[in-house]
Amino acid sequence: MMIRARIDAENPQANLKSYPKTYRSFSWSDIRQELSCFQSGKVNIVHEAIDRWALIPEFRATKALVIETAGRSHELSFSELRRLSCQWANLFASSGLRKGDRLFIFLPPCPELYLAMLACARLGALFCPLYPTLSFGEFEDRFKNAQPQALLTSADLAERAPVDALSEVELLFLTNGPYPKLARKEILVSDALAGVDEEREPEWVDPDYPLYLLYTSGSTGPPKGIVHAHGDMVGHLATARYALDLKKNDRIWTDGSPAWVTGAVYSAFAPWLCGAASIVQAEPFAASTWYRTLERHQVDVWYTTPRTIRKLMEAGDDLPGRYDLSRLRHIATVGEALDPELFYWAKSNLKRSLHDTWWMTETGMICIANFASMDIKPGSMGKPMPGVEATVIDENGVPLPELTMGELALKPGWPAMMKQIWRDDRRYQDYFRLNGWFATGDMVLRDEEGYYYHQGRIDDLIKAGDIFIGPYEIEQVLRRHPAAMEAAVISRDKGGQALLKGFVVVNPGYSASNRLNHELRAFVSANLSPDVRLQEIEFLEALPKTRSGKLLRRVLRARELGLPVGDPLKMKD
Repeated sequence: MMIRARIDAENPQANLKSYPKTYRSFSWSDIRQELSCFQSGKVNIVHEAIDRWALIPEFRATKALVIETAGRSHELSFSELRRLSCQWANLFASSGLRKGDRLFIFLPPCPELYLAMLACARLGALFCPLYPTLSFGEFEDRFKNAQPQALLTSADLAERAPVDALSEVELLFLTNGPYPKLARKEILVSDALAGVDEEREPEWVDPDYPLYLLYTSGSTGPPKGIVHAHGDMVGHLATARYALDLKKNDRIWTDGSPAWVTGAVYSAFAPWLCGAASIVQAEPFAASTWYRTLERHQVDVWYTTPRTIRKLMEAGDDLPGRYDLSRLRHIATVGEALDPELFYWAKSNLKRSLHDTWWMTETGMICIANFASMDIKPGSMGKPMPGVEATVIDENGVPLPELTMGELALKPGWPAMMKQIWRDDRRYQDYFRLNGWFATGDMVLRDEEGYYYHQGRIDDLIKAGDIFIGPYEIEQVLRRHPAAMEAAVISRDKGGQALLKGFVVVNPGYSASNRLNHELRAFVSANLSPDVRLQEIEFLEALPKTRSGKLLRRVLRARELGLPVGDPLKMKD
């Protein structure tokens, strides 16, 4: 659905002051010139993100990482991150972890997780953060694919890992005891760090040298191991500055785990490249905790998800007013399409506009965004990041005109694009099958001003009369009905005919009934098109979603076919 409303730009004096002018004149080489490593030839992201700040006398004591857990804050300056990451890198190296090796990190957000990421970058090893809620099978699949040399975890979490997988690991690093006695060599980090050298020069690498490995869902196959490189830092710096409006000495809170690419990039390297502090809240979600974090840590920029905003909305309109959010300058969202309802709620209750963004694990950085200095069209993903060329293509890779639905495609060449899919070159090459475009698999519309609107994944398209329509548009109409809190729509085949089925979570005060079922179906036809007919609506207590809140329509389709679906909350984006 395209909403013609326009909200005035929230901050005309943002880092990106004029989108048209910046987009026309932008050059990735200008961003590279800001990073000393591209001048010296000594490339390593940890040098640019941490070391260069730590070596500036007036900046070395500046806070870089603040992690709150159990009501306590752990604060680390740029100097401390440099010293500790050197220690960790020396420990890893002396234990046998080498350049090019792979370290899996099986921990919730904590200081050790971030120190291990930096140590691996310094050492030239690949790090791969894993959700601590991974199932036995998910853990085993990733181990078999990546065959890591080392694992960092806690004693409790180690017990949840497959014994066969751990028996193949050369090094098991533990944040606490006792030793589980599951791996060949087990090391308690707190004891082993005592007396370890606090200096280590970064391993200098090529910009395309692998930095990290993240697994993302494979809707047509097993999970994909996406590999990103040190040179991604150019895209991290530019997008943090322009898409998130991040400035030196700001405090940004990206409320996503580093096991999700949003957390890996925008709660770590991107803020530090800008000279900003990253705030990490390690407590489970509670509306009061989220508001308190924004207030207590004086957050300037908040990068969150529509799912989180919806939870805050459901917690009530009176809560935000109890907290001082005056420091909060910019809010951005990612993970799923941003409903206009959430946009207007935040505008009214948080006194800030939500700036939706779009990107993928495969793109490595924000590629489309609503920028702070740009007018917002509620429901729109925004416009391409300067330096990113986007278009809408048909099934043959031919660009389509405005207001025509097609697949979102990007021209390869932005600096954070994935370098490979681990041990699966065929799936990697498949992204470029349409005339060399990077085919994202997302269906979009582009309006006459260049704003993009997400319409669902390519395999979610629905035929309505003589046109194709994305499920998101139908879901938007369903959610406009006062009885519908959430909605999902799929197309299912019956005797060679495509039939539409809706799934609805009702709002408090309404009850699922045959009458409501008929009313909702009639509401869609009346408000969208007579050709759009929902043959059936099923009422659910909750819709299947990933951890980041992305709707999993494929789970609904699998249920319709009687296929096993697993636990949706354990599925990654």
